[in-house]
Amino acid sequence: MKEKYTKAYADKLDAVDVLRDFRNEFYLNNECVYMDGNSLGLMSKRAEQSVYGLLASWKEHGIDGWTTGEQPWYYLSESLGDNMAGLVGAKNKEVVVTGSTTVNLHQLVSTFYQPEGKRTKILADTLNFPSDIYALKAQLALQGYDDTHLVQVPSEDGHILDEQTIINAMTEEVALIVLPSVLYRSGQILDMEKLTKAAHERGIKIGFDLCHSVGAIPHQLHDWNVDFAFWCTYKHLNAGPGSVAALYVNEKHFGISPGLAGWFSSDKEKQFDMEHTLMPAEDAGAFQIGTPHVLSAAPLIGALDLFQEAGIEKIREKSLQLTAYMMDLVEYELKEFGFVICNPKNEKQRGGHIYLEHPEAARICKALKWKNVIPDFRKPSGIRLAPVALYNSFADVYDCVQRLKNIMVEKWYEQFSNEREVVS
Repeated sequence: MKEKYTKAYADKLDAVDVLRDFRNEFYLNNECVYMDGNSLGLMSKRAEQSVYGLLASWKEHGIDGWTTGEQPWYYLSESLGDNMAGLVGAKNKEVVVTGSTTVNLHQLVSTFYQPEGKRTKILADTLNFPSDIYALKAQLALQGYDDTHLVQVPSEDGHILDEQTIINAMTEEVALIVLPSVLYRSGQILDMEKLTKAAHERGIKIGFDLCHSVGAIPHQLHDWNVDFAFWCTYKHLNAGPGSVAALYVNEKHFGISPGLAGWFSSDKEKQFDMEHTLMPAEDAGAFQIGTPHVLSAAPLIGALDLFQEAGIEKIREKSLQLTAYMMDLVEYELKEFGFVICNPKNEKQRGGHIYLEHPEAARICKALKWKNVIPDFRKPSGIRLAPVALYNSFADVYDCVQRLKNIMVEKWYEQFSNEREVVS
């Protein structure tokens, strides 16, 4: 059906899109097709307003802003955690907004990695984002272990992880497991429920990096009995560059002492008693370390409002439709140009972006930017394209593929070097 590959068909899909009005909530460049929301989400008008609101509270209240105003800063990390809990399927007190992704990983591993006897190893994978691996190696070194105690499950094709292979690696030598929920390159969703059940059957605690899944897919962390999780807020959650991260700790672990204690680890009612013996909060707040980064958390207030209104189930439904449409167009329009779709095609395993490989990927990405399409290059030959449900349209997907086709037909990419930029 050739109609499926026309602009009119894309417009027809947009006309019945139940989330189409959310596009008006974001600052969009009408000349540009933004397909990099899995690296940095666009600014929403409400995120902007919430920043101004926090600045106004500082201007008006001064130090009293910690306990007065619409968003008292003293409780901001917890209140944002409450608002975010539904996105990850957690109870309110199991989530707190704090730190950065890697700081939170250090906190959680220092808390839950308790090597004993032959259980001394941490299980991870070869496809995870580098910063997670850096942190795990550092935590091993702090315990006196070398890199041989980090077990990384390999991928047969360099794109996909086999869950049974991961389970087979859950040996009696493993003390802790840290895995991505969605692989940052291929967008594969791991079966967190299955992996958690398998880990617990073997007496191993398990946690997940949700950076590429939160705000894009539903989760049920509490019901799946996941021990802990951590994530950023600047990708699908659209809270801006450097926005404060978040973490989840299952309530069964409340009361455990945080591995990295600090001022805001305290029970809120006792914090200003100024005692030198820490009384940790009896919820996820115990895993904070320092004073909340109030201004860096501010955009998240408005950003989360949009998710509350749209609903993660509807977001996921549209996301799947967008990525399926993009794959259809790629296969139809680009079949003669050597692109390979390396993300999972089935809906159960596919996250919020598609992943193409091409030998000329770096220069193709430069040409796309030249033609006002914002992609994401991943060395050595990967192109990530993320049509985001809240602000991308089906027409955006159509235009993106058409501009990519023109680049290949006219060989415009040949004017660029096939090397990555400093930030890619």
